[in-house]
Amino acid sequence: MQALEQFFGVIGDLTWGWSLVPILVIFGTFITVATGFVQFEFFGRMFRVLTRGRTESGKISAREALLVSVGGRVGGGNIAGVAVAITLGGPGAVFWMWAIALVGMATSLVECSLAQLFKRADPLTGQYRGGPARAILHGLGENYRWLAVIYAICLIAAFALGFNAFQGNTVAGAAEASLGIDRMWSAIFLAVMTGFIVFGGIRRIAKASEVVVPVMAVGYLLMALVVILTNLGEIPSVLSSIVANAFGFEEAVSGGMGAALAQGLRRGLFSNEAGLGSAPNVAATAEVNHPISQGITQAFSVFIDTIIICSCTAFVILLSDVYVPGATDIDGIALTQTAMVSHLGEWTQYFMTFAILLFAFSSVIYNYYLGENAITVLTKTPVATIVLKIVVVGIVFVGAVAPNATSVFFFSDPLMGVLALVNLLALMMLFPIALRVLQDFRKQLKAGVARPVLRLEDFPDLDLDPRAWPNRD
Repeated sequence: MQALEQFFGVIGDLTWGWSLVPILVIFGTFITVATGFVQFEFFGRMFRVLTRGRTESGKISAREALLVSVGGRVGGGNIAGVAVAITLGGPGAVFWMWAIALVGMATSLVECSLAQLFKRADPLTGQYRGGPARAILHGLGENYRWLAVIYAICLIAAFALGFNAFQGNTVAGAAEASLGIDRMWSAIFLAVMTGFIVFGGIRRIAKASEVVVPVMAVGYLLMALVVILTNLGEIPSVLSSIVANAFGFEEAVSGGMGAALAQGLRRGLFSNEAGLGSAPNVAATAEVNHPISQGITQAFSVFIDTIIICSCTAFVILLSDVYVPGATDIDGIALTQTAMVSHLGEWTQYFMTFAILLFAFSSVIYNYYLGENAITVLTKTPVATIVLKIVVVGIVFVGAVAPNATSVFFFSDPLMGVLALVNLLALMMLFPIALRVLQDFRKQLKAGVARPVLRLEDFPDLDLDPRAWPNRD
């Protein structure tokens, strides 16, 4: 076990330690420039997805895919992660979280558009499956199957197993600390709810997200908005502190600008997952007319996660008298909860516990689907998917009931780093194709087409599935 921990520790150092964050930033900046700042060009179109309902065919709609991905991106990182970033990096970390989100919107647009482009229609259910693994197989060819297999294994181990144990642990810990609920009851409740959702497939996952995500996001945003409005006069000084600390003009913690930059970029990437290769698996499930349409929608997901929700957490903390620059005696979820209590009263700790439960639960079902999608790349045997469902329910239960159980999943973060590197390598090789598809989208818009349509005859050299892209003229 010690040898395994050391091995994965080395992997973690080689990925998250020094290489991955700079690569994600550089590649995201390259995509932004190479695409002509596409995330700003189509910013207005992002909001259109909110007015679209379900598809007539019964397949996953663009809005449902957005809500599932938001439910996955929005989690502990938005509450605990932001607090940790501010504690270790100072207020300036918030500025760099914003910066990496704006860059990440372009990365997410490209990776999710490629996942859409190479998606496949399931012959049994008719629902769509896709993601980086299938983009590798059908975009790069069978010679790169080994890369798709590495990606799939890392996705299952990191998200479906490791991160789901952490989510179960987070919910049970919060319920025990603030409400006095025994971990066993939390574990039973989480396991039953998880089983009910995941055994219903992507259709039930989408329906659950359509209820859970708006409730958790709107409720949390309303509370944060009340805090911001009641402290409106202090907003300019908070913004000034964020910018000053970000560029080293005002040192709030040891390390100054370097600490703010490092914490902001890392926590931002952890929160919105742009470039990590997870969200494209959900993006590919949607029925849309053109791959870029779903890419734009998923860029909006990054905006919601970091620019809106993470910012709300940051303002709640920085506007409170609980946050003391340089102090580390209170951080993480406790800092956010205590800050909210200082603004609105003791009752908010119960709401925060409820919000954490919803955040974590939406992440659990999202993480499960990533694992299910990955396992279908490794094997076509239906039994494998059933086994995964049972294992995930068990993992959530164990993670919730045993406080130290999550230490067993020390491999999650390192494997997530490997996953991201594989995804970025595939993105680099497939980027010319993404530019062709983006050019096709722009060309149709310029010609006056309100909703561009992908036509297979325009891409005869690509291995695309006719069942996934029927003629929608």
